[in-house]
Amino acid sequence: MTAAPAAEHGSELGALEAYAAQAHGYLGAGGEQLSQLAGLLRPLVLESWLRSVRGGIDPLDPVDGRGLRGADLQRYRDAHPIAVLMPLIDKLLVQDAARGGLIVVVADQFGRVLTVHGNEDLVSAVAEIGLRAGDDLSERRVGTGAVGLVVRTGRAAWVHGPEHFLHRMHQLTGAAAPVHAPDGRLVGVLMIAGGVRVARPEILALVKAAATAAEMDLVLRAMRAERHGSPDDPAAPPIGRLALDVLGLGQPQLSTPTGRVLLSQRHAEILLLLTEHPEGLGADHLALLLDDTDLDNGTIRAAMSRLRAVVGPAVFGSRPYRLRTHVATDVEALRAALDSGDVEAALRLYAGPVLPRSNAPGILDIRDELRVRLRAAVLNSGDSAVLRRWTAGPEGRDDADAWVAYRATVDRESPLYAQIEAKIRVLDRKLGADATRMQRFAP
Repeated sequence: MTAAPAAEHGSELGALEAYAAQAHGYLGAGGEQLSQLAGLLRPLVLESWLRSVRGGIDPLDPVDGRGLRGADLQRYRDAHPIAVLMPLIDKLLVQDAARGGLIVVVADQFGRVLTVHGNEDLVSAVAEIGLRAGDDLSERRVGTGAVGLVVRTGRAAWVHGPEHFLHRMHQLTGAAAPVHAPDGRLVGVLMIAGGVRVARPEILALVKAAATAAEMDLVLRAMRAERHGSPDDPAAPPIGRLALDVLGLGQPQLSTPTGRVLLSQRHAEILLLLTEHPEGLGADHLALLLDDTDLDNGTIRAAMSRLRAVVGPAVFGSRPYRLRTHVATDVEALRAALDSGDVEAALRLYAGPVLPRSNAPGILDIRDELRVRLRAAVLNSGDSAVLRRWTAGPEGRDDADAWVAYRATVDRESPLYAQIEAKIRVLDRKLGADATRMQRFAP
């Protein structure tokens, strides 16, 4: 009697594998054959496959070396909000999974793998198919997979064997669940991966329970932080979540639990500089970052007093000036997208330069850093959609290098190629030099 459910489950998985394998045959044929996929795949998987096809993912895509590695990965991982949850994740998932011959994957909100845990041989084996710390498992990069589906939908998901879009993932089954911050934002993904037994409902239930426990831990941490208030003022009331928007031409503003506060240029400069220097800034240092003339300490004290009147007395302390609570910024979100390699997300976040009307030296440094990093990521992406979006914007409209990179992603026979070529010629004349001559005549 006890063997019947297991046998039934195995039969269902066998049918799923057979249908998915047949679907891959239609996928390889392409064209009108893609219409045959609908009867062979689960709806969630079918939708993901079709997005993968539209995104130009190659099912035979080999493992490549792209991804965060070494010190860059370590810095990103250590600074990520999910880092504080690792002891809990280790206790709830990693220890038992390693003993049971399974893999535990912890990814960020973009699908970037932060850590892979398990038996050393198994970790090495999954690395060979492209599941390594630092790799991007988002749907836009590897097609259909459990982590990518969670990032895309915000809901728990499992993907079995040949349901994966990439052939190299066909020996893998993954069950994944989202981890949300107290304000509802996705902050990470937990996945158990391994062979066919991962497809059992109890594995997905286990990873969902671990993710729920991680979310509750984040809630408790936030409650404790608010209850304790400021170290400078133990009686300070809870501050709540604050978010600073400084990208683009709009007026800078601070979002608070009770609404939005419009900020003056100077107040936005000060708040952004404080977020960039969590260790705090003395009056002299802050003066140098705000103005290349000699601002005196009295001017700084007056500016800080006015800012405190706008944002409330509990947001920052003095001696040195330092934030008492985390202030999320769109600059921080943009950096996170760039660190994770998600250029599309970075472009969506980039509403324009950092405080474009500011001439403060410290702001100019942040502005230039982000612009250079974003442009480099766009040029190195080789992604036609990314390059199209960049060249359509004000900062990429006259970027000859970007237009050349965009041209390289387009079919020479298409009308778009001729339009891009014409734009490059206009830029050459406009700039007074053929800056792209070598690329144009390259074979």
